[in-house]
Amino acid sequence: MKSHLRKLLGSKKAISPILATLLLIVIAVAAVIVTYAWVMTFTGTQTQQAGVFWKQENIYWASGYINVTIRNTGTSNGKILAAYVGNSATNYTSVTMTPSSATVSAGSATTFRLTYSWSANTRYYFRFATDTAVSLEFSEKSP
Repeated sequence: MKSHLRKLLGSKKAISPILATLLLIVIAVAAVIVTYAWVMTFTGTQTQQAGVFWKQENIYWASGYINVTIRNTGTSNGKILAAYVGNSATNYTSVTMTPSSATVSAGSATTFRLTYSWSANTRYYFRFATDTAVSLEFSEKSP
């Protein structure tokens, strides 16, 4: 029985060097394609985000309103469409914004007046809807 098993196992041969080389080339090409797809996806998202980049620059609290200055530090123009203020990051109320919408050029800033009755020493959460998929969100504590 042992000799029969040896004969059976001894007759099997390993894969040829040519087949092994082809297999390694196929694996290397597949790895390159996967890496290329990931890099293209990553750079595409980073480039899109660099187009318009919103930053809250200044906030001024006055009786019955809040002035918020928003800067576009990106490379493309963007538009602020609406403003929301709330007492938590999940509970916002739409507020009147002047101007009602505005294009903020790349590298420039615009001040928006939000009509809102705020209370002293309270944290407020702000969200500005934009013409891009990314909205501007931040929180500030009133004086």
